[in-house]
Amino acid sequence: MFVCPECAHEWDKNAPVESAEQKRVVHDAHGTPLQDGDSVTVIKDLKVKGSSSVVKVGTKVKNIRLVDGDHDIDCKIDGIGAMQLKSEFVKKA
Repeated sequence: MFVCPECAHEWDKNAPVESAEQKRVVHDAHGTPLQDGDSVTVIKDLKVKGSSSVVKVGTKVKNIRLVDGDHDIDCKIDGIGAMQLKSEFVKKA
């Protein structure tokens, strides 16, 4: 057994180690889990910061990549370019 000197948490030294990738689960607006490479559809008009462009409802985004942070989807949108989206504004296609 290992013991943390700060909090006294105990765990088995032979227990499998979970990485941050295994723990993180990102869900869309309807609660469906998302994975890298999925396609999603935008469910709300989104203004593009620093531009007069708008990502319209129903825009399909292919091949997403999940990243850490507040905006947890990294993608490329046709006609706009590379963007980061919040998972709460998309649904799995």
